[in-house]
Amino acid sequence: MTDSARRIVLASRPVGDPKPSDFRLEVFPVPQPGPGQVLLRTKWLSLDPYMRGRMSDAPSYAKPVGINEVMEAGTVSEVTASNNDKYKAGDIVLSRAGWQTHVLSDGSGLRKLDPELAPVQTSLGVLGMPGMTAYTGLAEIGTPKAGETVVVSAASGAVGSIVGQIARIKGARAVGIAGGPDKCRYVKDELGFDDCVDHRDPALAEKLKAACPKGIDVYFENVSGAVWDAVFPLLNPFARIPVCGLISQYSATDAPEMKYKTAQIFRAVLTKRLTIRGFIVSDFWGRFDDFIREMPQWIKEGRIKYREDVVDGLENAPETFMGLLKGRNFGKQLVRVAE
Repeated sequence: MTDSARRIVLASRPVGDPKPSDFRLEVFPVPQPGPGQVLLRTKWLSLDPYMRGRMSDAPSYAKPVGINEVMEAGTVSEVTASNNDKYKAGDIVLSRAGWQTHVLSDGSGLRKLDPELAPVQTSLGVLGMPGMTAYTGLAEIGTPKAGETVVVSAASGAVGSIVGQIARIKGARAVGIAGGPDKCRYVKDELGFDDCVDHRDPALAEKLKAACPKGIDVYFENVSGAVWDAVFPLLNPFARIPVCGLISQYSATDAPEMKYKTAQIFRAVLTKRLTIRGFIVSDFWGRFDDFIREMPQWIKEGRIKYREDVVDGLENAPETFMGLLKGRNFGKQLVRVAE
């Protein structure tokens, strides 16, 4: 066992886009477990857009990461030493170790993973928080019906890609919005969406309208900004809008320029009887058993496909995260911290 561990802490709160100096890599001694504790060694680290919000001290649904504190994240970890009767060395667990190679745990909040059932890193993606976000947000708020049109932004990402595929399983028509022709081809040709529109196309609004000739019944919001402006006039009466993320605004220092203002939106909410609801995946933890029963079966049947974007080395997490916020990832973004 190595005598040193590494962690990445928040060195300063970003103003606008995060930059390398907002992070700091530290080396520290590998801790030893005390009574009831286990030592976890991180194998896989999940990077997700919500982390940008945790870098800010603005009021939110979760406590921000403190200055000089380890960046928080979901991880897959190996138990390397244990003084806890529930865990033994060699166990693989889902944890929240954050951006570090080693951490002590009292065992609370850990979930054992079976590497024989699925690749363990999928518990951070399609079989984890992103997959359940897609599953529950669509089921509980979007409620797609056969024949309806479901539009999802960030359609090649960890959440959006699953939303559209579930919409197809439910008999709805799925239209994605993604960044660039390669991602749009993947969304249509590999994931099986009915259509996909490039959000970088200057004719986004016109092309989205052509892709949705009967309007939009469900819009799964991950982006906001110009994408919302293209979607808004196409919303049908009684459309449902699960608001999962606003990635275009996370690093904005000024209010984004958007065509449709509050008065216009509220008028449409009234006259079209729209449902707009923000949610956090933890709102629907009660659906976990349903999710973990259905999602693996859909994957086994080939009805759900997924893609992972893997970067090696904890030291590369900051640069990779900054790229994620710019849409440079292609699929679920993971950092392989240890073999």
